[in-house]
Amino acid sequence: MKYLHHLLVLLFFTFSLFSCGNKNDKKEENKDEAKVETDTTVAPKTEDEELSESPRHHEWVTLSHNDREFQAFVAYPETNEATKSVIVIHENRGLNDWARLFADKLAEAGYLVIAPDLISNTQEGKRRTTDFKNPDAARDAIYALEPQQVTADLDAAFNYIKEDSASTGEVAVVGFCWGGSQTFRYVTNNQEISSAHVFYGTGPEDVKAIANISAPVYGYYGGDDNRVNSTIEASEKMMEEAGKTYKYEIYEGAGHAFMRSGHQPDAEKVNKEAHEKAWERLKDLLK
Repeated sequence: MKYLHHLLVLLFFTFSLFSCGNKNDKKEENKDEAKVETDTTVAPKTEDEELSESPRHHEWVTLSHNDREFQAFVAYPETNEATKSVIVIHENRGLNDWARLFADKLAEAGYLVIAPDLISNTQEGKRRTTDFKNPDAARDAIYALEPQQVTADLDAAFNYIKEDSASTGEVAVVGFCWGGSQTFRYVTNNQEISSAHVFYGTGPEDVKAIANISAPVYGYYGGDDNRVNSTIEASEKMMEEAGKTYKYEIYEGAGHAFMRSGHQPDAEKVNKEAHEKAWERLKDLLK
């Protein structure tokens, strides 16, 4: 009996050690799993990082007309044949990283893209948008531009990209916010544009200017952007009376600049969805 008692005590002690060992092992495993999960978390890439890691060819070019010289960003698609071209007109923040990244994304979709920096060399020492102190300073410079200069800059960009040996010669134009309004205005000045894509920009108010449009105009608007949307009806009426093509989509719940905000990692769901829908629509219409 004494022997049996000692045996039972020994077995109990051994079982206790084994159980504790399993618990400790599980705790260590859980710690390791948590560590692995933490260690493998990847921070979202910045727009600058996305641009730097793009496999596509980018270059800055100097454009000119009369005595003005300015900079433009060009992104080439990876293809073995000539492609359609697109002019990208930036927002009122200037040609920042987001605008250049959008140009790169269009190149990824198969288009040769030029994005002119319309405030390049408009102030001494400010060769590019990035030379301005902050977005407010860039915005002030943009609103000081003369329409005639903007048109001449866009003509220079149009001629450059149209004549590039990698281009088919067909050129569309896409613009955002201030650039959206400039897109609508530019097609009243250039009858060779194949299509115009106005992202949350207003249309011209001059009926005679509307009469000069030859390209179809496509609008992309956020539902919660009444400053812009309140002008749609007038644009639609003038375009219809002039026999011009004007088709648009309003993405309910999305705000102004949803293409930029919807691209951000912390984007609101409505802006992200509007971004994705508008992006797919743009690619379909450019075809």
